[in-house]
Amino acid sequence: MTKKINLFANLKSDFASGLVVFLVALPLCLGIAMASGAPLFSGIIAGVVGGIVVGFLSTSHLSVSGPAAGLTAIVLTAINDLGAFNIFLLAVFLAGVLQLVLGFIRAGSISNYFPTNVIEGMLAGIGIIIILKQLPHAVGYDRDYEGDEAFLQESGNTISNLFDAVNYMHAGSILIALVSLAILIAWDKVPLLKKLKIVPGALVAVILGVVLNEIFIRNGSSLAIGGTHLVTLPVPESLAEMQDIILTPDFNAFLNPKVWVTAVTIAVVASIETLLCIEAADRMDVQKRYTNTNMELKAQGVGNMLSSLIGGLPMTSVVVRTSANANAGAKSKMSTIIHGVLLLICVVSIPAVLNKIPLATLAAVLLMVGYKLAKPSTFIHFFKKGKYQFVPFIATLLAVVFTDLLKGVALGIAISIIFVLKGNLKRAYNFRKEEYEDGDEIHIDLAQEVSFLNKAAIKETLASIPENSRVVINAHDTVYIAHDILDLIREFKTTRAIDENIKVKLKGFKEAYHLENTDEIPNHVTFSHKQGKSGKKPADEFTEETKN
Repeated sequence: MTKKINLFANLKSDFASGLVVFLVALPLCLGIAMASGAPLFSGIIAGVVGGIVVGFLSTSHLSVSGPAAGLTAIVLTAINDLGAFNIFLLAVFLAGVLQLVLGFIRAGSISNYFPTNVIEGMLAGIGIIIILKQLPHAVGYDRDYEGDEAFLQESGNTISNLFDAVNYMHAGSILIALVSLAILIAWDKVPLLKKLKIVPGALVAVILGVVLNEIFIRNGSSLAIGGTHLVTLPVPESLAEMQDIILTPDFNAFLNPKVWVTAVTIAVVASIETLLCIEAADRMDVQKRYTNTNMELKAQGVGNMLSSLIGGLPMTSVVVRTSANANAGAKSKMSTIIHGVLLLICVVSIPAVLNKIPLATLAAVLLMVGYKLAKPSTFIHFFKKGKYQFVPFIATLLAVVFTDLLKGVALGIAISIIFVLKGNLKRAYNFRKEEYEDGDEIHIDLAQEVSFLNKAAIKETLASIPENSRVVINAHDTVYIAHDILDLIREFKTTRAIDENIKVKLKGFKEAYHLENTDEIPNHVTFSHKQGKSGKKPADEFTEETKN
């Protein structure tokens, strides 16, 4: 359930996290545009629209949208096939229209069928890719500029850069990367520094990186960093130059079949990647709030339409920026909006200053993000869960790293389905409500097998339970409950139930489920003998159940 909140309620923490996301997003917007064969400023435009417009329209509290490296190959091929960037912009506009339609026909519910181990495998795979992509930047080898949640489709791009980097290491870049990493680690580990939430560690690392490099330059040191090792933003010197940067769609190509093929491709891929990211973002949310995925598709559609009208690249919800946002302590979507505003202000007002930032210090920020996504503890966690959880997790991770995000997720889901297909067609649970004089009691009796394919139905049921209810969840008859379902029940009991005064009783959960059974509903009041819908005397029925 997504609650309406005051966007300004957590401005202090949201501004700090928005600043961190801005620092992460800036080079990514430029790099993806460059890798796509598009004007550099088109990446910035997509970042601004994704932050301000999609951030405002979306119901996600943590998700950050912008140009995605997962679309790079599609964009590069489309621009070459269509022959002109403004014709490509028309395809982006039509893709936005199609996403809007997908939102209205409620296609967003597909995200409920992504199992947790596959989502975690995708995140860990993305973390490894980020680390592999940023290591060359950290040592001063900047052949490519991307670094988002996926990599280019060209064979050997990432691995070959790692080997090439050995021959092109720059001592100044290595020093600044190490200093930046030390600051970021200290900001997470040192108690005194952890309290300085208003000053994000990434900001301190970037400022110190700029200062150190300026000292090297002024002293004529061989450690000085310059050229392609720094952020490179276009710096328009007049209004005419600014107008030349911004392009508009060519609507005369509306009937071109290639335009429509490109539009459909972008709409499908961008929507799937967005839904994957939204599912991941909801997993990162410590408050366990759910995002309206249909509304998210509508927001993305509007964002892509507007981005194309002013010369921007297509966008999706992006895992790297979303993860950075969550790790920086964001509380609401105001953080996303702030990051978009900062992008707009900085590229217009101080591009020359931003061009002094070493890519090595930004690489350090992303290396920390990658590590947090692919922590060893995550591998250990799923290994202990057994092969039914670990095999889809590791298969997804490897496929994401060595192929691409969509193929990796597809493989993970396919393996998960094979593991749980037998017996999964049985009904997940029995739902009934008993009426009493002092309120209703809701009973949810779980079936023999409850898999991740039952996630959508159970999530909807738990989300629809009203405030101040009494709920009994019975697992006496179960032999298998998917990790996803256990997480839903655990999060419902420990978070939403407490927030909304819902009394929850758990029965029959095996020790392996790691859910503590409760003998009675907290603050239990003796029920009367009013006849319930089950045909029994509810008070007697409840008394029998509590003895079990």
